[in-house]
Amino acid sequence: MARSSVSKRRAPREASEAREHRRRLADLTDSQVVQASLEGDTRAFGEIVSRYDQRLLNFVYRTIGDRERAQDLVQETFVRVYRHLKRFDQSKKFSTWIYTIASNLAKNELRNRSRNPLVLFQTIKKNWDADHRPLEWEDTQYKPDDLFRKRHLREKVEEAVKLLPEHHRIVFVLRELEGKTYEEIAEITQCNLGTVKSRLNRARNNFAIIVAPMID
Repeated sequence: MARSSVSKRRAPREASEAREHRRRLADLTDSQVVQASLEGDTRAFGEIVSRYDQRLLNFVYRTIGDRERAQDLVQETFVRVYRHLKRFDQSKKFSTWIYTIASNLAKNELRNRSRNPLVLFQTIKKNWDADHRPLEWEDTQYKPDDLFRKRHLREKVEEAVKLLPEHHRIVFVLRELEGKTYEEIAEITQCNLGTVKSRLNRARNNFAIIVAPMID
């Protein structure tokens, strides 16, 4: 009976300590969480997953247009991150590194598909969260509460983006929907800054040409 009482007292204390530990991890920077994981903190990698799981899923899903496959690729991203965490250069941004891994997996997925290389980008409107960076071509005359028109615009954006070639679509999604800087996109796509800017400029121009008649 005494042993049982000790166990009952210990369980709430351990649960409280676990919650406090998670709170401390949540206050750390990415680099600090990575260091904690490398030093053997078993909960630290869970914090990494918590921070990036949904963000990466949105990115990969928008790139390949297949939610179930995107979930698989995100899981593979975390497996690779876990295996190669010691290789991460902590003088760099962790977000750029993990996005690079996810981007490479997404590009490989697109290359390995046997269908048309202009892979349909089918799901923007389903995952257009309130905090996404607005497209510069969005009609500012649309009232925020005009749900019908906003829905119509999103549908047309979906139709336009799916027509962009893969290398244009990736930089377009990273910049216009994920809000990444040019430098981050260059690292993620492993292209030089000039190439990123050139591709993004062409993607924007092509997008504008495609979407304009759709929203007239």
